[in-house]
Order: sequence, then C-alpha cells, then structure tokens
Amino acid sequence: MHEQLINPTINKFKTEFKSEPEHIFLSPGRINIIGEHVDYSDGFVLPAAIDKYICFAVRKAPQTNLCTIVAKDLGEDYTFDVTMEIKPVQQMWMNYILGVFSQLQKPENKFCGMEIVFSSTIPMGAGLSSSAALECGFAYILNELFDLQISKKDIAVIGQKSEHSFVGVQCGIMDQFASVFGKEDKVIMLDCNSLEHQYFDADLKGYSLLLFDSCVKHTHLTSGYNERRKDVENGKKVLWKNFPETEKFRDFTLAMLDMVKEEMGSISYKRCLYLLKEIYRVEMAAKAISEGDIEYLGTLLTETHAGLSTEFEVSCNELDFLVENALLQKGVLGARIMGGGFGGCSINLIQENKAEEVIRIISEKYLENFNIQMKVYHVKISDGIKEYTNEYII
Repeated sequence: MHEQLINPTINKFKTEFKSEPEHIFLSPGRINIIGEHVDYSDGFVLPAAIDKYICFAVRKAPQTNLCTIVAKDLGEDYTFDVTMEIKPVQQMWMNYILGVFSQLQKPENKFCGMEIVFSSTIPMGAGLSSSAALECGFAYILNELFDLQISKKDIAVIGQKSEHSFVGVQCGIMDQFASVFGKEDKVIMLDCNSLEHQYFDADLKGYSLLLFDSCVKHTHLTSGYNERRKDVENGKKVLWKNFPETEKFRDFTLAMLDMVKEEMGSISYKRCLYLLKEIYRVEMAAKAISEGDIEYLGTLLTETHAGLSTEFEVSCNELDFLVENALLQKGVLGARIMGGGFGGCSINLIQENKAEEVIRIISEKYLENFNIQMKVYHVKISDGIKEYTNEYII
C-alpha cells in the first residue's frame, strides 16, 4: 500500500549514502473533522490522522557526529553537528527538525551521527499539517534510535514547541497530537488544554471524506487570525467580568452571552457566539459518529461552515463557492472550510458511489468561475506515527 512512497525514498537513500537504511518510519498528516478556532478557547477538537505521510529512511552513523538530512522532494539537504549548539537556519523546512533536536540536546541524551532521507505524500500548504508530521516524525525517530524514553504526549508537545521557538508560529497542539496519537478508523476527541482525549469509531457507512483544495491562500491569514484572537479575548473579558464564577470559557451559555451583548459589542459577540456553538457541535459530532448518525454529522459540518463564514468571518469567495456548490449535489451530506480559513481546503462528506460525479461537477464549475484547477484529496483515517516493519521490495 505504501510502496509508491517508501521505495523511492529508499532508492534516494541508497543513492545518497551508498548503503541501505536501517529503519523506515511513516508520519501522517491530519484532518480536523470539526472544531475550528476553538483550540485556544477551552474547546474540544475532533481530528484524525490520515493516509498521507512523510516517509523517513534512517540509519545511525556512530562513527561521526554529523547528521545529514536529505529533503528528497525539495532537492535540498542539510548537515549539522549533534554536539554543537543548535540555532535556527535559513532553510525553513530544517527549522522544524532543528527545533526538535534543540529540546532533546541534553547531557543525558547521547547522540551520534545520522543519515536521513525523507519524502512526502502530504500536500504542502493544503492545511493537512505536513509541518507537524515532520516535527513529530523526527522526535519519534530520535526516541526510537536512542531509547530516550519520551512519552507520546511529550513527542507532541516537543513538536509544538519546535514550531513556536524555531519557526515562529504560535500553533495549538491539535496537529501534533493527531499525528502521534492517530488510530486507524478512529477520530480523537481532544481537550486541547488538558490533553485528555478519547477515541470514537469512525464508521462512515458508505460515505467518504473528500478534501477539495481551493489552491488559494489569502494574505490575511496571519493578520486575520490575530484579529480574531483579539476579538475573542475582548469578549472573554466581558463575560468573566459579569460571570466571575464561571471556570472555563466553554461553560458560558448562550443566554449569558446574550445578556452582555451590548457591553461586548457586535464583533466580539459574533466571535464568541460562533465559538460556544462550535464547542457544542464538536461534542454532538463525536456522538453522531459513535452512533453512526452520518446524516447529522453532515448537518453539523455545514453549520460549522456557516458559522466560520458569517460569525467568525474567516472564509473567502473561493471556499464559500466550493461549499455552497457541493451542498447542491446529490449524495453530499455536509461540507465546510477546514483549517484557519482565508484559503486552503473544504472537507466534504460524500456518498462513495456519488463521489466521482460530484468531483467532476465541482471541478468544472470552479474552473469556470475562478480559472483555477481544484485539487482533490481522498483520505482515509489511519494510524499515527509508526515504524514500517513489513518487508519492502525494491
């Protein structure tokens, strides 16, 4: 199943290092079925690892202190000394890796040189968290090769900190957690604060999750994200001023929110309204999946899109078009933006035997209206990071 990714990675390793790799690791991307922008507001998210991976071919090089990493898809490589102080570098892809290594570079951890080649089937820039797969995959490799005794939870946190410190992105923990903790055919309901989580069976009963990539990324992603956080913080202050006994943001009710609407102002009110409704939707979605109520899951996805578009206002014309037109097609139960917004993918819940027809219609309409060729990703819910141990054939 994975040979089309693994074999070329191994071949590249043999070309670069004139030897066989000792280990093959697969680190997955992720989807988030529902729960956008709630990870910084005491909310739950519902991610899952998917069958798009970074493949790492790895060999220890105990005769040296040099670690050489080859990014096959980029045609680039980087070498660093495992005994030297680690600082960010110009190659952005390498900072995800160096940020991980810097956290583990402790006197008790005895590293030697390594030879690594990696290649990926996770589309870059589509919101499927290739960065988390890279960070956590490398942390997992170090843990396995050097027996560091790091827990899975710590691997996720190390990946997140790498992004904060070496890349400068203040991401939440969801992406890394899903990449590490994913299980085949199960979604994870995760409390992003406590990291408490539970698994729910994801039997979609003849339906598939398809991603339609708008192939646009509008420049206000970062500024818009920061503005939304500011709007939310303003709303939270007003809520806690009026209801100081409330412990967590998710414990506020819509009735409480309505009572302080005027004091809060219309913008912060809309943002908080979306978040409180979305937190509830995540809980309902987990229940719907576990009970096999796929129609209700579709309804919840569509409600989330409406909220992201009109209340949180992070959509764009291209994504609204993809979602609205998908929902007009037979066999589509629900659709929404996935990710931070202002571009990227929509996630669509589509009857399997109608999928190809829906793809054809939406692709044609999107090309006609925006002169952009939409990309489509079929995804299956898969295991988290693991060493690939099957015999591979070159």
